[in-house]
Amino acid sequence: MLRDQGFGALWQSIRRRLGSAPAALGYKPRLLSLPSPFRPLDLPVSRRPLASVVIPMMGDPRFAHHCLAALGTHRSTHPYEIIVVDCRPAAGAAAPLPRWNKVRILVECAGSGVAAALNHGAAVASGEYLVFLDDHLQVQDRWLDALLETFALKPDAGIVGSRLLDPDGRQRAAGGRILEDGGSCGYGYLEDPCKPEFSYLRPTDYCPAASLAMRRPLFADLKGFDAGLSAPDYPDVDLALRVSEAGYGVYCQPCSEAVQFGPDHSIHDENGCRLGPDQGSRERFLRRWKARSRARTTQTDNQTPGSESQGYKRVFVADFAIPTPDRDSGSLRMVRLLAILQEQGFGITFASMGLEVRQPYLAELQKRGVECLYRPYVTSGAEHLREQGGRYDLVILSRLDTAAELLPIALRWCPRAKIIFDTVDLHFQRIAREAAVKGNPRIERIANRKKKQELGLIAKAHTTLVVSQVEQELLADELPQADVHVVSNIHRIHGSAKPFEARRDILFVGGFAHPPNTDAVLFFARAIFPRVLARIPGVRFLVVGSDPPPEVVELADPSLHVMGYVPELDELFNTCRLSVAPLRFGAGVKGKINQSLAYGLPVVATAIAAEGMFLQDGQSVLIANDHRTFADAVVRLYQNQVLWNRLSQGGLSVMEEHFSFRAAREAVARMLAPPEIEKSTQRESTGALTLET
Repeated sequence: MLRDQGFGALWQSIRRRLGSAPAALGYKPRLLSLPSPFRPLDLPVSRRPLASVVIPMMGDPRFAHHCLAALGTHRSTHPYEIIVVDCRPAAGAAAPLPRWNKVRILVECAGSGVAAALNHGAAVASGEYLVFLDDHLQVQDRWLDALLETFALKPDAGIVGSRLLDPDGRQRAAGGRILEDGGSCGYGYLEDPCKPEFSYLRPTDYCPAASLAMRRPLFADLKGFDAGLSAPDYPDVDLALRVSEAGYGVYCQPCSEAVQFGPDHSIHDENGCRLGPDQGSRERFLRRWKARSRARTTQTDNQTPGSESQGYKRVFVADFAIPTPDRDSGSLRMVRLLAILQEQGFGITFASMGLEVRQPYLAELQKRGVECLYRPYVTSGAEHLREQGGRYDLVILSRLDTAAELLPIALRWCPRAKIIFDTVDLHFQRIAREAAVKGNPRIERIANRKKKQELGLIAKAHTTLVVSQVEQELLADELPQADVHVVSNIHRIHGSAKPFEARRDILFVGGFAHPPNTDAVLFFARAIFPRVLARIPGVRFLVVGSDPPPEVVELADPSLHVMGYVPELDELFNTCRLSVAPLRFGAGVKGKINQSLAYGLPVVATAIAAEGMFLQDGQSVLIANDHRTFADAVVRLYQNQVLWNRLSQGGLSVMEEHFSFRAAREAVARMLAPPEIEKSTQRESTGALTLET
């Protein structure tokens, strides 16, 4: 804790202010304890910083020492420099400072105020970003990374601020609102910071200057903080309004956290609103911004703490689990669909059916601006829709079991929302094909039940999503009245990093929670690979996928490597000579093929694996269905450089046209368009995609 000899009285004053309030549920911030006298700090600063951290020191340097010690021990992948602006009153400035190696210390005129001190530090900074940090703060791990990476996530960001915490773990502020009378209120003052509504990146009216980041050129263009607003209440609010006026966004990034010690520079009421500002600063602020603050208040009145304005479109998305995009194709598609919806102007609330907290996946969604619901704060997705269904303009229910549980609830309690059933793949088709391959009547009965259930949900939903035209045509025969759109897999097109002669080995990628993948690997290993190995001695078959079952693990030998879960696949896609997709049953579009083609890695696949993917045998893929022709195709592709180059280029072309972000944006725009507009667009474009990238 922030305690040492001679510091006890100050600590006791902090404890009296906190009183006996309980700590936040399940949350314990990391607090640094240092002995006194303080040892010198050797801080990990850089000569070529990406960020310049500016710290005003207004009083007791022991606070600054703890602040610097926490900053020096927190993990960051980005280089930074530290600038301390010494603004202590003349009487206190004579006291010697602890030794802070590699820290630039500037001496500012005593009593000049926080805003002037921050401007003074910014004037000598060399980093691309300015990060302002109160000396009463202790930053938490990844504090700086979360701030800086938000500028890449939100290209319009002008200010990104941290979440501020009390030492007992309660929240002090996660952004704030500007009131009509010139006052300001922090979101979630002294609330539990783990609540979903406070824990995701979102726009906000302002961020406290205690911890916020800006691009240095923008700060210079706006002439920095207004030093004429002497009260601590106004410079950060004024700067946020000027940033907004210049056309930039102001965001709170709760994944960047700092604990604030000592008394607030401002006094708050029970709602976290600042009280008692300096009258001169108040009048100056109101002359400049009264009309603007009144407009903001009109927008934000009667909104929950997580909402930004009444004009903000919002979508509720439910899936059977939190997306794990590094583990399965459906999750990757979901995460990228969420990103495209954000581009379309939607705020997103996401719920998994189990409302579980699975890290780091949940935190990654929150960092990217997705409000995630989880226990114990939310009891069920159905209960949430009953209570807040009127909040949503769009509801997307992903996969059969999710839609079966929530679609009736959404139809009743989301009166203004368009309800979309995202099938991911047609479950009944996949199960029916499995029954046919295995000759199993029990599986066939399951497929028939699933078909009745799935078609019933499609008939009730306002719109249904499938991932291929093949499935769209199947549903057109089964339910011609249904509104069915294709939104397929979504991939970045990487291209081929290495030529044919620099590659070796055969790759399979697929998570083993999906039964077709287990069957495919067993089929290839037992019936196909021995024939390939006999003709290409020394070739290896690399099997990648999470949770391989025992029967797959037992296949391992010197030529067949069961690698399990591999978090980064770039190296494999760039060094293997070809990929295989020997699926004997399944439905939808196969992510394993998409991923390979996006890296320019040619694929040998069965007709079912390549279904609905616009692939042509011999031009963008090799198609083979029985074990003999499949083995022949693998050997031919492995040994023929001309064929390899043709398939590599052909596959990349298919990916760009049908499975890129551009193609997905166009598909989502058509899905969201009113029917009459969509039909008009189709007539005018004569079938071509018209939305610009």
